[in-house]
Amino acid sequence: MSAVTLALVGAGLRGQSYARHAVASGAGRVVAVAEPDPHRREAVAAEFGVAPGLVYAGWSELVAAGRLADAAVIATQDQLHTGPAVRMADLGYHILLEKPMATSEDDAVRIAEAARRNRIMLAVCHVLRYTPYTRVLRGLLAEGRIGRLVNVQHLEPVGWWHHAHSFVRGHWRRQDTSAPMLLTKSCHDIDWLVHLFGQMPVKVSSFGNLTHFRASERPEGAADRCVDCPLEPSCPYSAKRLYLDCLADPGRHFWPLGAVTEARTEEGVLEALRTGPYGRCVYACDNDVVDHQVVNMEFPDGATCSFTMSAFTPMAHRQTRLLGTHGFIEGDGEKLRVVDFRTGEEEIVPGQAPGPSAADGHGGGDQGLVAAFLTAVASGDPALLPTDAAESLATHRVVWAAERARTTGIVVHLDGRP
Repeated sequence: MSAVTLALVGAGLRGQSYARHAVASGAGRVVAVAEPDPHRREAVAAEFGVAPGLVYAGWSELVAAGRLADAAVIATQDQLHTGPAVRMADLGYHILLEKPMATSEDDAVRIAEAARRNRIMLAVCHVLRYTPYTRVLRGLLAEGRIGRLVNVQHLEPVGWWHHAHSFVRGHWRRQDTSAPMLLTKSCHDIDWLVHLFGQMPVKVSSFGNLTHFRASERPEGAADRCVDCPLEPSCPYSAKRLYLDCLADPGRHFWPLGAVTEARTEEGVLEALRTGPYGRCVYACDNDVVDHQVVNMEFPDGATCSFTMSAFTPMAHRQTRLLGTHGFIEGDGEKLRVVDFRTGEEEIVPGQAPGPSAADGHGGGDQGLVAAFLTAVASGDPALLPTDAAESLATHRVVWAAERARTTGIVVHLDGRP
C-alpha cells in the first residue's frame, strides 16, 4: 500500500509525536500543516518536507483549500478541537483526534455526528487501548483466567512533578481555558476501564478537590518565582531542579523541556523560568483543576470499579487490580501477576511496555494507535480500530457524569446508550 497522506493540524508536542510515528513507520506522509506559532510551523514543515504552499497559519486556512490529504491529525489545544474536526469530516478527511474529544458534551456530539454523517473514520487518541500491555490483559480476561470480572481497582499516578508541570503551571491548569482534570488527563483511564469491562456503567459517583496547589498552602517566605525563592532548594516542586536536570537527559528534551523553551542551555532555561509560566511558584498560579479525585462505577451485571487519580505519586505506569470469581490479576503497566483460586498457582505474564510518559510514547500506545489508524485508512476497514466516534462519545459521557457527581454530591444514573 502507498503511504497515507496526512494533514497535521496543531504541531505541538502531541501532533509532532503522532506525525513522527507515522513517517517513521513508512505508512504515513505529512503533506500539509496548520500551526499558529511561526517558529514551530517552519520547523515542522522543514522536518517533514511540506511544500511551502501547503503550510498554513491556522486550520481555517487549511480547510479553505479543500481536501489535501487522506486523513488529518488534529492536535490543537483542547477547546479548539470541534471546529477543525467537524469541517474536516465534512471534507471527507479521516481523523485522528487528540483526546479529549471535546471540552463539552454538545461539541463532542457535533463531532460524532459529523463522523457518522460523512462516513469517515474518527479515532480519538485513547492510547491506553493500543498498548501491548492492554492486549495481553484483554486476552487473559477473554480466556476466562479469573472467571467473571467482579471488581477493578485502578490508580493513575500522575506524578508530583508532572502535575506541577502540566496542571498547575501548564496549559491544562484551568477549567475555563481547558477542561476539568478528569477529562483532560483521565478520560484515557475511564475509556480504558469501560474497554476492559466491555459494557457501559449505569451509576457513577465521584469526589475530589484542589487540596494542595493553592495560595493557602504557600510556605512563609516563598517567592512568586522559583528563580527568586530562598525556599527553592528544599521545595519538591522546584522548577529550577526539574528543568535544569532535563538538560543532561536528551530523552527529556522533547518533553517536558520542549514545552518550556527551545533553548538547551542553562542560560536559556533560566530565562524561560524568569519570564514564562513554567517558572512560577506552584502556590502562586491561577490553576483551579483538582489534584486528586476518585470515581466509582457500577455496571449492569453488578460489577463495580473504583478509579483514583492523584498528583501525589511518582510518575509511573497505571496500577490495576482485577478481581474475578476464579482468580485475580495485579498489573503495574509492565507485567501482570495472575493468581488462580482453584489451583493456587501464580503466573507472571510480561506486558512488554516501555515507559509511561509522553516522552516514552505512553507504554507503546502512541505507536500502536498511529499504526492501527494508518492501516485502517489504507485498507478502508474501520474494524481495524478498537473504537469509533460513537464509542468515544459514550466513554466521554461517563467522564462528564462523574464530574456532575463530584460537583453536586449525587450519584449519577446513566442510560448506557452510546
